[in-house]
Amino acid sequence: MVKYFSIIVLTLWVLMTVFAGLLNLDSVTINLRQILQPPSFELILGADELGRGVFSRLIEGARISFMVAFTVVGISAFFGTLVGTIACYFGGKWEQFLVAVIDLFLAFPGILLAIAIAAILGPSIGHLILALCIVGWVGYARLARAQVLSLKNREHISAAKALGTSHWRIIGQHLLPLLLAPLIVEATFGIAGMVIAEAGLSFLGLGVQPPISSWGSMIKEGANFMLVAPHLVLAPGIALMLVVFSVNLLGDQLRDYLNVKSI
Repeated sequence: MVKYFSIIVLTLWVLMTVFAGLLNLDSVTINLRQILQPPSFELILGADELGRGVFSRLIEGARISFMVAFTVVGISAFFGTLVGTIACYFGGKWEQFLVAVIDLFLAFPGILLAIAIAAILGPSIGHLILALCIVGWVGYARLARAQVLSLKNREHISAAKALGTSHWRIIGQHLLPLLLAPLIVEATFGIAGMVIAEAGLSFLGLGVQPPISSWGSMIKEGANFMLVAPHLVLAPGIALMLVVFSVNLLGDQLRDYLNVKSI
């Protein structure tokens, strides 16, 4: 059952994201008659301090977290892998410069650097994605460089060079396919990290701005009513926990599967 738990949760996450627009849920209209109402048959997850349905806001928060996580991981993985692979393959000053840049970024905690960048750029979802991309590419570049270091001197690479194969063809046909397995696993864990980072920055007011809802902003708003309406924090908190746990669990399963196939 544990094997399929992550798939079930992540499928629900994707379905909430894909069909959010088709459900015609209203997450912004204020209804003073149902302020802080607990969960009921009419309001599945209750209402918040402005009478807005928590369920509809939770669905919108799922869409935001999905969009931010996959956008950031996609851009970061592409750019980081490209830079790390090319710099390490050609070596020399480019590789030394890349190592220096990676060390510089690793000297600061990633989330603190993202907070600083988001604060400088200003709070918005676009700036949030840009800040996380600036921080996120480093891990993929370091992983790609480490993999290329162990691959570029193998016999099939040397044979391709001896046959006059171009450098770009070697990179595209002989190196990148061998990098996919570890990069896919890294990207899986990266999605979980970006979901937490998006929620954290939104909690601090540096991410998604009202009236758009985010799981992080929902937790921040609900924290003021913990004693009288705990469902305001429990609903987004449990959703965030389940998604991150499921992504990490899927990453572990994927890593074990790819390791078996690579033996």
